[in-house]
Amino acid sequence: MNKINWNFENTYSGLSNSFKQNINPTPVKDPELVLLNKQLESKLNLDFSKSSNKDLSELFSGNSLPDGSNSIAQAYAGHQFGHFTMLGDGRAVLIGEHLSKNNQRYDIQFKGSGKTAFSRNGDGRAALGPMLREYIISEAMNSLRIPTTRSLAVVKTGEEVIRETSLPGAILTRVASSHIRVGTFQYIAARQKKDELKTLLNYSIERHYPEIKNSNNQALDLLNLLIDRQCNLVVNWMRVGFVHGVMNTDNMTISGETIDYGPCAFLDLYDPKTVFSSIDQTGRYAYCNQPVITKWNLARFAECLIPLIGKNKEEAVKVASEAINTFEKKYEDRWINMMRNKLGLIGLDSKDKSLILDLLTWMHEKKADYTNTFCHLMNLHPNKDELYNDKYFLNWRKRWEERLSKNDSSSKKSIEIMKNNNPVVIPRNHKVEEALSAAGQNDLKPINKILEILNKPYDEQKEIKDYQSPSKSGEKYQTFCGT
Repeated sequence: MNKINWNFENTYSGLSNSFKQNINPTPVKDPELVLLNKQLESKLNLDFSKSSNKDLSELFSGNSLPDGSNSIAQAYAGHQFGHFTMLGDGRAVLIGEHLSKNNQRYDIQFKGSGKTAFSRNGDGRAALGPMLREYIISEAMNSLRIPTTRSLAVVKTGEEVIRETSLPGAILTRVASSHIRVGTFQYIAARQKKDELKTLLNYSIERHYPEIKNSNNQALDLLNLLIDRQCNLVVNWMRVGFVHGVMNTDNMTISGETIDYGPCAFLDLYDPKTVFSSIDQTGRYAYCNQPVITKWNLARFAECLIPLIGKNKEEAVKVASEAINTFEKKYEDRWINMMRNKLGLIGLDSKDKSLILDLLTWMHEKKADYTNTFCHLMNLHPNKDELYNDKYFLNWRKRWEERLSKNDSSSKKSIEIMKNNNPVVIPRNHKVEEALSAAGQNDLKPINKILEILNKPYDEQKEIKDYQSPSKSGEKYQTFCGT
């Protein structure tokens, strides 16, 4: 495996056993490579060109571990739909931390690699469909310029997994700047050992926020930095109409990357209350609730840090609460600026908020397509739609054009800003399902095609109209977490 250029330096596995379990992936019967991400291979300075498909299948199934790897399952907890649970990697192992040429550190994790001490009643395995879904959506998110974990490979295991039915098993290789979560801090905080909490704090700062290593209150500074990153992240989700679907605290990373693509999907018709997850009966993780839940999750993170923020608990709680309460203002300011960018508005105008909200209200009432409405405003018309001849919309458009005329810049600059912020194509839910369905029948053409198109989401590409239209079925789209 040395010819691949692996360069492992495994720091997390050096922490005490409170943080992890040392465990190897469970070997699989008959691995077969399905997808390999050449673009990511290059970014990681890896070279798979001298390895056969058989060798790569053995590698990415965990049957053959590379030199220098040191595989572990990480411990973490989580508030799942508001209920606290001790969790951990129940079907994943982190095989090591790979350093690229420019000294960037990446976790290399196998998802679906077998039982661990944290599996509880699970089988530790994953089905092909959900692993391919994560590959498609995480790579699309990366191309949309949204911080995310990424996908390096998918292999079939040659074994079946039993869910509602029998499904082909698979393993995804996930790449992340780390897998440290809010839930990791919750797990350690629940043990009530301040020295372990301090170890995790120091480790997280060293890895992600070295600029605060010498600060007077590292815990408080880390909280403020994470508030900032998560605020930016959720604003980006809202920008492209992404609904995460399972924003539990174990799915919020300290790095500020999007993680876990279970029941996620993208808006077609604009409805802020959209929920795709089959298990979200109350709409807790609906599109419009994502900023609210982000703040809630950050408050749980703040609770973990109280012993490190100050010796006086009451004072520490007060300071942490003040930090958390900056979220709304930060979010609103950044959300409005994001919407200004989507509309090509330069500078500030007191009427901008009402202009933005009036458009969204119209989109909701008329069931307009979220992505295509902004394409229409950029004079890109993927599909002719009489909706945009609506009297209210035409009046709104006049107001918008008047506002654009006040920009201290050319209309060309406005269009440039819009094109940088409004994707022309997103992972349309029905097209993703079509690709997954074909892959289940060993036809990878639709998956490769959708990956190629989603690699350039802001570009006007030829012959992609079919990928720009919402589903014509009219059925409510549902996703499932795949565990």
